[in-house]
Amino acid sequence: MSMDIKPHAYDPDSNPELFEGVLARRVVAFAIDFFAIALPVVLAAMFIFAFGIVTLGLGWALYWLLPAASVIWAIVYFGVTLGGARSATIGMRVMDLEMRTWYGAPAYFVLGAVHAIAFWFTVSFFTPFVLLVCFFNQRRRLLHDIILGTVVINNPVRAAALRSFMTPARAN
Repeated sequence: MSMDIKPHAYDPDSNPELFEGVLARRVVAFAIDFFAIALPVVLAAMFIFAFGIVTLGLGWALYWLLPAASVIWAIVYFGVTLGGARSATIGMRVMDLEMRTWYGAPAYFVLGAVHAIAFWFTVSFFTPFVLLVCFFNQRRRLLHDIILGTVVINNPVRAAALRSFMTPARAN
């Protein structure tokens, strides 16, 4: 049985444009994704409230489903968006980011879903200070990125724009 160990596809020394400004834009992308996940949950809660009024309180029993449905919705959201063709959530698309495996392959549904779960577990068990890990590695990966073998980079359009901006113009 042979085992191929693939090299890292993204080198921050030879391709700094892939990692330029990723951390700050990742925070904004998280906020956008938070609202994308919270909006349907809030709408469902409002529907259950109205349904409870119409059914004279019986519909309010559906509130016990809301926490589980919220978790399932968040996992499906991250799985579908990160596992999609652009390997990015809605927030990441707005901020010109994408997630790849450490060897360069695009993300897939299970990786996206597990990525969200790993984030929740690492932040819950190790406190938010675990997010400081990104300041101690060249690729600016968070703990859950390192555990799962993923890296968040600028998308090709933004990277090309940064590359042309970062390279000095040649004098003719």
